Amino acid sequence: MSIAFSLSDAEKQFLSHQARRAIEAGLAGKSVADVPQPAADQFAAESALWRTLGAFVTLNLGERLRGCIGNIVGREPLYATVWHMAQAAAFADPRFPALTLAEWPHVALDISVLDELSPCPGPEAIEVGRHGLVLVYEGRSGVFLPQVPVEQGWDRLAYLDNLCLKAGVPPGSWKLPGTRLFWYEAVVFKA
Repeated sequence: MSIAFSLSDAEKQFLSHQARRAIEAGLAGKSVADVPQPAADQFAAESALWRTLGAFVTLNLGERLRGCIGNIVGREPLYATVWHMAQAAAFADPRFPALTLAEWPHVALDISVLDELSPCPGPEAIEVGRHGLVLVYEGRSGVFLPQVPVEQGWDRLAYLDNLCLKAGVPPGSWKLPGTRLFWYEAVVFKA
């Protein structure tokens, strides 16, 4: 398994700028009907910016999570997904109140661009820090980005059990018949 796309430094810089502009527009109360897109001559036609890739935007205030929203599967070009996910992470994460102008200068942003999901061949193949996971069991699902178990200090078994908890099912449910486990890799960078 390896990532089927790459992001140049210029593409990462564009996505970082895109996320910041989206949040600043929301803080200013501006409604942006058309998502700003790259200039036609700025990036090649095969750039990942034009692909429909999943992405998450994570906001941290100090060491504390302040918002994280994303799409596992892309539904629009990556540059638009990052715009929408940045706004959602800042203003629509149901776990947090909307980001304030006073908090904004202290927020750190991470962008995770996801490769395609595929069935995980088995728990023993999971590498903590490399593989993001999606668990589906009895109509419930949970997802973790690849960096989450590293940040939490989890080994593979703790990663899987915490994924079960996130899905709202008992720890160990990942072992049960009927449980579907998917994995993916991601390009993660500071915005």
